[in-house]
Amino acid sequence: MVAGETSGDLLAGRLLSGLRPRLPDAHMHGIGGPAMAKYGFVSDFPMEKLSVRGLFEVLAHYREIKGIQNTLRDQLLAERPAVFIGVDAPDFNLGLEAQLKDAGIPTVHFVGPSIWAWRGGRIKKIARSVSHMLVIFPFEEEIYRKAGIPATYVGHPLAQVIPMEPDQAAARAELGLPQEGRVVAILPGSRMSELKYNAAAFVGAAKLLLQRDPSLRFVAPMAGETRHRYFQELIAQAGLQDVPLLIADGKSHAALAAADAVLVASGTASLEVALFKKPMVIAYKMMRASWHVLRHMGYQPWIGLPNILAREFLVPELLQDAATPQALADAMWLQLEDAAHRERLRQRFVEMHFSLLRDTAGESAQAVMNLIDRTGSLD
Repeated sequence: MVAGETSGDLLAGRLLSGLRPRLPDAHMHGIGGPAMAKYGFVSDFPMEKLSVRGLFEVLAHYREIKGIQNTLRDQLLAERPAVFIGVDAPDFNLGLEAQLKDAGIPTVHFVGPSIWAWRGGRIKKIARSVSHMLVIFPFEEEIYRKAGIPATYVGHPLAQVIPMEPDQAAARAELGLPQEGRVVAILPGSRMSELKYNAAAFVGAAKLLLQRDPSLRFVAPMAGETRHRYFQELIAQAGLQDVPLLIADGKSHAALAAADAVLVASGTASLEVALFKKPMVIAYKMMRASWHVLRHMGYQPWIGLPNILAREFLVPELLQDAATPQALADAMWLQLEDAAHRERLRQRFVEMHFSLLRDTAGESAQAVMNLIDRTGSLD
């Protein structure tokens, strides 16, 4: 198995929770994180090596990433595992999967690349690379089947993990936040590159919001100590170290449950915010060269998953030059102040939650077992 970042590790952990009881003695290894390790998964390389986003950012690390891919490929071709499961990270996994599939090793890809959003031509590469797709959005199954790629809709794992009615009081108690008053969660991203480009603007917006309401409390969950330190360095470089901010390592769900509104980087985290039924502003900044290329490659007007699933701008999206501290603060203030809007969003997010709810662990694990049985690769 290969998962390339925190969100992929969480998704893979859900799959392993269903797969490990079916294969109690199997050696499961590759690249992964702590959620996978809970089920006896052994990571052969640090997952952080793959946690790079953006065209030019990836190029800067290309030689190292390619070296990891080649080493893992050679190891797996010699080992001939019963199945290889690539979890998201399509630029890394699809190339690896193609070589393994050509050698007769069954391949599963969990989380379909967003071909419905951009780079639709990748579906041909997927067909060459993947024996079976596990997809997490209901509209994806038909897209892949029409292309001749076996696919199973397994729901989104987060829809099972996140409660339909989050306990805000318990989350605030866990984080040491007061029960009274308003809390804003700030999630600038789990990748180092995302922190680099988003941290200053996000915390700058918090500083401006405090001028409107000095009683606001802010919490920023971080994916581990390394990102925590880097986030603090970036804030200090921007002269924002005096903004009162609770940095909570590994507490993203508690932060979202505790919050009244969320400023979030585009990606899986924006869907988590929706599943916690919180109003939000989605923002994203990246290396300017990457932005100039990517902004012309989308097929639809939305980049945030809640908006894509709703097929409309349910929540604001502020990208690149538009994501100034002032613009973010103004947009966040509306999310905090408009009670009728907050209730409409909550209702829409409840509907979205139900649409994504399946026994993801069980159904994804069964699809993997069915493939193993069909190919006889466990014999």
